[in-house]
Amino acid sequence: MYSVSFGARNRIVLAPGDSRSMRLIPEKCDGYCRGVDGRDGPNLACQGCERAVATRTDDCGMWQTVWLEPDAVTRRPSGLPAAPPPDWDDLEHAEHRVPPVEPDGSWSRRREAAVGVALAHLVAATEDRPVSLLAGPLDDLLGHAVGRHLPAGSGARSVGLAGPGIRPRRPRPDILLVPRHPLTGASWREPGFEGPVVPLDSGVWAYLAHPGETSPMPATGSLPEGVLHDDYPLPPRPWYLLTPHRHAFDDTLIGLPAVRSPRLRKYHDAYLQAVSSASEG
Repeated sequence: MYSVSFGARNRIVLAPGDSRSMRLIPEKCDGYCRGVDGRDGPNLACQGCERAVATRTDDCGMWQTVWLEPDAVTRRPSGLPAAPPPDWDDLEHAEHRVPPVEPDGSWSRRREAAVGVALAHLVAATEDRPVSLLAGPLDDLLGHAVGRHLPAGSGARSVGLAGPGIRPRRPRPDILLVPRHPLTGASWREPGFEGPVVPLDSGVWAYLAHPGETSPMPATGSLPEGVLHDDYPLPPRPWYLLTPHRHAFDDTLIGLPAVRSPRLRKYHDAYLQAVSSASEG
């Protein structure tokens, strides 16, 4: 990596709309393009004591955030009861699913990032060896990315979807694509399975595993009177193939311990060379 995150450890990040009683420090508001990027250190001061307590970032290409400095703020409980943490079963609820397409007709940004992260874990789990994806939604999600980032050939390791609410496959795939817990970040584990797992964003996983109604015919009975088969809309799909977010893939892969192995280090160096050549071309 060319750089690491700057600033003190244990900083707390907030959405700007959740911050209160702070003002910008004008002389510390430099930014690259059309906003502030925090290059001058804390740029938000407490309105009461005037002490610099946080850093606001709001430049092009950056998340809008407020980072509280750990030595300048004190954490105090609100006194309100904590909400119960989500359970694995909550992933089956319709409101947890992330649709694959944005309102403007492009692929979901969250899905592009999720594919990049999952692909990095898959490359590490297979050590740059061929894989075969089970036909269906899993192939739709990762097929194009796997074809571009992993080799083809014999001896491919099978990859299947697993998680809460999905009956285990027999025979079991060699690698399981499982949801990452939305709160703890832990990967779901199938009882008795000791093989490698590839974590996937829980909202993206939920849409694959529990997509809801997808058939133009009801499970029982018949179509209501006056409803034609052609009235059932086809799911939207962008005109271009789903591609993993490059930085999500790069940053995840370089942070995995497996990348230190000679085989994956060679893969990583060749990948960076290919990206550099494509950029120059």
